[in-house]
Amino acid sequence: MAETFDFMMVEAKDIHKVYRDGSRELHVLKGVSLTIQKGEAVSIVGPSGAGKSTLLHILGGLDRPTGGQVIFDRVDLYKLGEAKRALVRNKKIGFVFQFYHLLPEFTALENVMLPALIGGTSPPRHVGQKAGRGVRPAPACGAKGRAAELLEVVGLGGRMGHRPNRLSGGELQRVAIARALMNQPELLLCDEPTGNLDCASGKGVIELLLRRIRREARATVVVVTHQEEIARESDRILHIKDGLLQ
Repeated sequence: MAETFDFMMVEAKDIHKVYRDGSRELHVLKGVSLTIQKGEAVSIVGPSGAGKSTLLHILGGLDRPTGGQVIFDRVDLYKLGEAKRALVRNKKIGFVFQFYHLLPEFTALENVMLPALIGGTSPPRHVGQKAGRGVRPAPACGAKGRAAELLEVVGLGGRMGHRPNRLSGGELQRVAIARALMNQPELLLCDEPTGNLDCASGKGVIELLLRRIRREARATVVVVTHQEEIARESDRILHIKDGLLQ
């Protein structure tokens, strides 16, 4: 039986993105429209330079489109001021990037805690503690407690005090996933999350993102990748080439 979803989480309407360098223009996105339903796992596939990462950054409120609209959770994202859009990103959207972006002077635990510390809150729920069909609310335990729980979920309970230079590539990406989940996001955006990993580590990360995390956290997941075998793990595959969905 096909899975059904609750309502539209993200809608992009006629998205254009043009970068200008003096008199030169690079038209990266050329009128992209798409919808992603709440609870879906969607992969965006295409060659390098096709516009995949640019589209993902626009969907997540990181990069303003030259034209078009992004409706996120029924709100026009780019009609919000910078401060309100930053608040939406912090509270409702998690990002996992190819290059991890962990702070080298911080431990794994401290890196995971950062989104809650920046947002000034400690989320009341955590992945991995379920009741019935959903995720059960947990007692307020503070940012440190939640970060520790998330590192346990991603298999790094014994590495919390390690700094990034003492972790493998697969472990670094798992820390980044835990950090992305810190504020219990509704939408998880992943930009080539296995791009720097070996085959075994990459399979482990995809298993974590598209199966366990999605099932237990009930997050909507969008993965940008150039690897069709990764994309096949999602509910739906969107192909992009030369700035257009095919």
